[in-house]
Amino acid sequence: MASLVFRLLGLLLVSLTTTSAQTIGVCYGRDANNLPPPAQVVSLYRSRNIGRMRIYDPNQQVLQALRGSNIELMLGVPNPQLQALASDASAATRWVQTNVRNYWPDVKIRYIAVGNEVSPVNGNAQYVSFLRPAMQNIYNAISSAGLRGQIRVSTAIDTGVIGASFPPSVGAFRGDVRFFLDPIIGFLANTGAPLLVNVYPYFSYISTQNMKLSYALFTNPTTEFTDSGSNLRYQNLFDAILDGVYGALEKAGGSNIEIVVSES
Repeated sequence: MASLVFRLLGLLLVSLTTTSAQTIGVCYGRDANNLPPPAQVVSLYRSRNIGRMRIYDPNQQVLQALRGSNIELMLGVPNPQLQALASDASAATRWVQTNVRNYWPDVKIRYIAVGNEVSPVNGNAQYVSFLRPAMQNIYNAISSAGLRGQIRVSTAIDTGVIGASFPPSVGAFRGDVRFFLDPIIGFLANTGAPLLVNVYPYFSYISTQNMKLSYALFTNPTTEFTDSGSNLRYQNLFDAILDGVYGALEKAGGSNIEIVVSES
């Protein structure tokens, strides 16, 4: 979904729970013409007190501009690189050395997002078999570099992998993605990493009849519904989507896994 993020600055809500947003960051998309230089972008982040950034590939100019900025970074591994990283552990070691170790700790890399919206039910199905091994090899390389526990290795999913979602307490992953997601959930549970989720209320809004616009835009003045399964009250669609993913994680054995919202 990176192409739908604003070409330079797209909203990224990080570590959002049903009660409060701990930190807000911004996606730094570079799929455009006439972009300002990375140093200018980093300066803009700092002038606006934006403390977190997501980039979708290890652009060396961006990483260089981030040195000493104190901005926490979510660093992406592009989908086309997954096969090479999955099949060759030394390639993962080189990737970590070039894009992580060469900048750490001057660049505060917090997460590595291995792949973006890889799924057997969307246009990225060709990467499915490579994702879990690539995550493992990157994790092993991070560990060998002495950074285990300081940098978390995960992947970003889209909510198209959710089957049941309403009410949120019945949230469950689609049956035809469990063969793919269950090993990833096990990996995250074992390594203590969060699941990264791209959450777009817009798509839910346009595909659902009779949904109030205010419910999708955080402007609903009152509770929209109460989930009888959890007794939680919902006033906006974003929280309902997020809790639906939490419900799905719990049913798939990932009740101890946090969610970091990696795009919105």
